[in-house]
Amino acid sequence: PALTPLPSTPLQDIRNTVGNIPMEWYQDFPHIGYSLEGKKIYKPIRNKDELDMFLEKMENPDYWRTVQDKMTGADIKLTDEQVDLVHRLQKGQFGDVHFNSYEPAVDFFTHEVMIHPVTNRPADKRSFIPSLIEKEKVSKLVHAIKMGWIKPRKPKDDTPTYYDLWAHEDPNSILGRHKMHVPAPKMKLPGHEESYNPPPEYLLSEEEKLAWEQQEPAERKLNFVPQQYRCLRAVPAYSRFIHERFERCLDLYLCPRQRKMRVNVDPEDLIPKLPKPRDLQPFPTTQALVYRGHTSLVRCLSISPSGQWLVSGSDDCTVRFWEVCTARCMKTLPVGGVVKSVAWNPNPTICLVAICVEQSVLLVNPCLGDKLLYGATDQLLESYVAPEEERVQPVQWVTATMEEHGKGVRLIVQHSKAVKQVTWHGKGDYFASVVSDNSNMQVLIHQTSKRWSQNPFRKSKGLVQCVLFHPIRPYFFVATQRYVRVYNLLKQELTKKLMTNCKWVSSMAIHPGGDNIICGSYDSKLAWFDLDLSTRPYQLLRHHKKALRSVAFHKHYPLFASGSDDGTVIVCHGMVYNDLLQNPLLVPVKVLKGHAMTLDLGVLDVLFHPTQPWVFSSGADGTVRLYT
Repeated sequence: PALTPLPSTPLQDIRNTVGNIPMEWYQDFPHIGYSLEGKKIYKPIRNKDELDMFLEKMENPDYWRTVQDKMTGADIKLTDEQVDLVHRLQKGQFGDVHFNSYEPAVDFFTHEVMIHPVTNRPADKRSFIPSLIEKEKVSKLVHAIKMGWIKPRKPKDDTPTYYDLWAHEDPNSILGRHKMHVPAPKMKLPGHEESYNPPPEYLLSEEEKLAWEQQEPAERKLNFVPQQYRCLRAVPAYSRFIHERFERCLDLYLCPRQRKMRVNVDPEDLIPKLPKPRDLQPFPTTQALVYRGHTSLVRCLSISPSGQWLVSGSDDCTVRFWEVCTARCMKTLPVGGVVKSVAWNPNPTICLVAICVEQSVLLVNPCLGDKLLYGATDQLLESYVAPEEERVQPVQWVTATMEEHGKGVRLIVQHSKAVKQVTWHGKGDYFASVVSDNSNMQVLIHQTSKRWSQNPFRKSKGLVQCVLFHPIRPYFFVATQRYVRVYNLLKQELTKKLMTNCKWVSSMAIHPGGDNIICGSYDSKLAWFDLDLSTRPYQLLRHHKKALRSVAFHKHYPLFASGSDDGTVIVCHGMVYNDLLQNPLLVPVKVLKGHAMTLDLGVLDVLFHPTQPWVFSSGADGTVRLYT
């Protein structure tokens, strides 16, 4: 119930017409709203301070019933009826004095049943016909329950969620935090030397006393000097008593005591289970033939694709061609310089050998075996037609003179610096050579059919040790002292950079499958890389005692070999599985000895036969040996 309006004369009917809005909006204005005529209602001047307010409170008898009208800002004195109304409302009574809240109730609907209903509306049709919408809803819910989309509510589990933590605990067992408790070690009981009257052998002599004083406190056997007194009353107080008690307390609370759990492991279980070598046959085990004839160290070997002929290059400035089966020297070719590398063309339809001598690569037709074969090779080389315009090349291609032609030399590729390695591409037309140089001209790729050479690299990435062509894909491997870089020849970009974890790579060989390579190094490590797995070695083998000079893979058998300065060739079984999830299996199977150490050098090159499980090795003792 609203407050009854204040009685006011028409003259002073100032009613604010701003409506139900927060009056704070007007606090920065001089007026407080608008009257019925639309004129501003100005705020009454309020310049009363706290003192004036207090005086008014004390002196004005009607102060307690004066309220401020927020709409007009004026002070209004409440009448007696209004004060009475406020009191009644505060007590929770009705605003109207004359309202009786306990009037007798009128029974609108009597308890007697009348013949006429209150309303006579006919019943709805929906009150007696089943609803189609509800039927559809129910059928949908039934279908959802059948399909398992709606699960029935699980019955609530009324069992209490708390349980006895120690119910299943053995009453005699030691609790967890006490299980690892290790009691502090007891102090050693005093012996004869602590006695006030020890036997004379426990007393220190003058020299022993001096030695005791010069020792570090931690090194002394006794932390006091034994002394003798005539009776117990003569024993003085021990000067270090408090100090030693304090140290014992420190030991007790500062020394962590922990029970070490020892695992009982059989040492045999820690060694990886490798298959027995006899289950991994065939592999070379015995020395069968020795190829003698060279007078100095034999640096390099290569074998014909048929496996019938072997070529070896030596420091005695000759290249010798051998028949593999009989160890007979078929031909000796003097080349006038130390032979650093030889490589037989892998194409079985061509009979050609590349030989590195000083600053040139000689392409030699050894004229061995099938006459049709080496005749066709000569015809192929002679069918070359020089281009009309001369092209600038990093090397010079020179045709051999009549005298050299008689020896078998067909072409000479002259380089600017000494050549240290030559290797053929699998198809037999391209070959790569490595030059002892520090510029970007270290690696050159040559095409025999077009007599054309090119330098694939714009800048030097370090001292190149050796290079290799991938057996099946257009990749090129370049080994520097620490890294092996894999280049894509088609895209002409670096594909991978392998970290060898070795100080100085000496040699490199690639698995015939093309996904694994091995690197030998001068710090007597052999690194096996799985190119699909990682750029770091899958395994580092340290079987040799001295520097590795050469490594080789077999073309068909799962074998690889390494030759070292310790005079041995180690043959390992290296099985690569077609299943990509299975890691390669590397098992050393045989150490082959035979080469004599000469000038601190042992085996300089190793090479597998193309078809048989045989390995050739050339050594510093001037021999080539065949192990079968």
